[in-house]
Amino acid sequence: MSGNWDLPTPFTCEFEVNEKDIDGMGHTNNASYVIWCEQCAWRHSESLGLSIDDYRELDRGVAIQHADYDYFLPTFVNDRLIAATWLVQCDGRLRLERRFQIVHGESGQTVLRGRWNLVSVVLSTGKVTRLPAIFVATYSGAVVPIPTS
Repeated sequence: MSGNWDLPTPFTCEFEVNEKDIDGMGHTNNASYVIWCEQCAWRHSESLGLSIDDYRELDRGVAIQHADYDYFLPTFVNDRLIAATWLVQCDGRLRLERRFQIVHGESGQTVLRGRWNLVSVVLSTGKVTRLPAIFVATYSGAVVPIPTS
């Protein structure tokens, strides 16, 4: 898969399309891709050292404020997909931006691109708050800059 990614050093997760992922039109339901993006984002965060348990202990988290998904190709039962994610921005105050790319495991073709704008919140109230210092340190260190061309 090297060379097909939109950005360098992706964090990747593999998924296989199952029967339960198939919609009435016979291909993977768009909702399955959203779930896979979420799962990959959590695995990435955990690999960096921040888990849902850490979020709960701090009563802080980052919540999706806006999400965009562009779907390019259908996938089907037994297709192997590779999801990649990157943190591309951490403003050190309130916001993060995360990008996604899902490719077909055999062809390497891009199936989906996605973007999340995230905001720091108090878990118990849902109110927007500053990013905790541990979030800034952890997530800033993982930011992959978007090349300007």
